Amino acid sequence: MIRNFRFTSFLSAAKPLTSFACSSSPARHPPQFTSSASTPLRITPPKTPLFLRTPSHAAPLSEVLKWQDWAKDLASSVKNSSTKSEDSLDSILLLRELKWLTEDSITDDITRRELGGEKSVKLRASLEELYELWRERIVNRRPFQYVVGCEHWRDMVLCVEEGVLIPRPETELIVDLVEEVVRRDDWFRRGVWADLGTGSGAIAIGVGRVLGGCGRVIATDVSPVAVAVAGNNVGRYELQGMIEIREGSWFEPLKELEGKLVGLVSNPPYIPSDDIPGLQAEVGRHEPHLALDGGVDGTDSLFHLCDGASRMLTSGGFFAFETNGDKQSKMIVDYMNSDLKNIFSDVKIVSDFAGIGRFVTGFRL
Repeated sequence: MIRNFRFTSFLSAAKPLTSFACSSSPARHPPQFTSSASTPLRITPPKTPLFLRTPSHAAPLSEVLKWQDWAKDLASSVKNSSTKSEDSLDSILLLRELKWLTEDSITDDITRRELGGEKSVKLRASLEELYELWRERIVNRRPFQYVVGCEHWRDMVLCVEEGVLIPRPETELIVDLVEEVVRRDDWFRRGVWADLGTGSGAIAIGVGRVLGGCGRVIATDVSPVAVAVAGNNVGRYELQGMIEIREGSWFEPLKELEGKLVGLVSNPPYIPSDDIPGLQAEVGRHEPHLALDGGVDGTDSLFHLCDGASRMLTSGGFFAFETNGDKQSKMIVDYMNSDLKNIFSDVKIVSDFAGIGRFVTGFRL
């Protein structure tokens, strides 16, 4: 989660992950556990994103082009708005998003305006829905990812919908940090990891793919919507055998794993409560406050994670938490080095793409 919202390009180059083979090295054996999940979760199927829908609609080419011209005019009109502020929409970005919306919803080539005849165009959504979706994007400032139902993250396309935090590019670094420790020590690949507050399941899936078929990942979230969306994304990447989604608050669903985790990662709520009203409209109006609001100074969940890590991680276990930035990261490091003294080692701050001290990492003694 980042304070300054920005969209990820749907056309950005994929970042490949290296696949690993499980090693039978006898050097160290990760702690074993028995799952306490007695019955499967009853998950309500999430909404199907546009690009995965069956093209069951059709419309005359002339009507599709009319919608496209209307959408372009609406996007271009933003630059003529009398309201100019840091929170205003960017018409250039909107036109780019319109191109992506067209690619996700229209299966036929509409770049050529054919002469004569009336071509029928196949659509994944009705024209009425396309008009409404674009109106919501412009007028209601609905995030584009919610409009199309997905977000491109690392080399994946993850389903998202209202009630689930949209994964940010900066959060990809958590998976990179996990990959680094796994490369350094095979022990981490064969153990049990936990992703708390998993949201769309982005981090859990990223970690699961880094483990390369070894180990396990348990992902938790208190939101039933997030549990459904994360479970759907795990299934799309065929990782049900190694990633388990559990509904519940933070460490509550992990009681049988106390002292047994080799890794713990989380992107928790960390926005100070008073800052929520000032967030960009796409974030403040539409994304779940449960996944944003971190209390008075934004550290409520982070301190809870620190305390929980001291109980849940096995000796040598690794943790990586995302924060709101430099000042907040320093508060967490100071807390772990003082109140949790002699419990963790090598606690440090890691910068994000912009050079902001975004992450706190370390190891359990």
